[in-house]
Amino acid sequence: MHVRMLCLGKHWNGLVYKYEPSRSDFDGLAVPPLPDDFRRLANGIAESVGLRVDADLCIMNYYDAAGHMGVHQDKDESEASLAAGHPVVSVSIGDAARFLFGGLRRRDPVDAIRLESGDAFVFGGPARLRYHGVSRIVPGTAPPALGIEGRFNLTFRQY
Repeated sequence: MHVRMLCLGKHWNGLVYKYEPSRSDFDGLAVPPLPDDFRRLANGIAESVGLRVDADLCIMNYYDAAGHMGVHQDKDESEASLAAGHPVVSVSIGDAARFLFGGLRRRDPVDAIRLESGDAFVFGGPARLRYHGVSRIVPGTAPPALGIEGRFNLTFRQY
């Protein structure tokens, strides 16, 4: 994994692989709240594809030109959330990314999808635990009006 991360609503502690109310692995401070506008955005995107989520956390990842994230499952939300198949809602801002989307087993075939700035990607229900990742960023593809380099990804979940 080669990204910078900021969590809202709940903090993802990669040392112990769980969500927490404070940033115990960093500075011990409380996690900033998820803004209502972000919650409405995620919930509306999910509804637009026929899924329901009440987003209460967001992981904001920043990928520079060398950024990537290995293929993994998002499976550390509550048992109730996973059992319900509440979707993951992902919003891309900035440079394009080569997004990998596989099956329910790590060795299943993987499709590569180019995600552009403004794209949203939603997976829930039976697809909720599919393996996914980012193999590369395409530098210089962010819309010039944004005035940024790199890629921001907002990933919303319901804990």
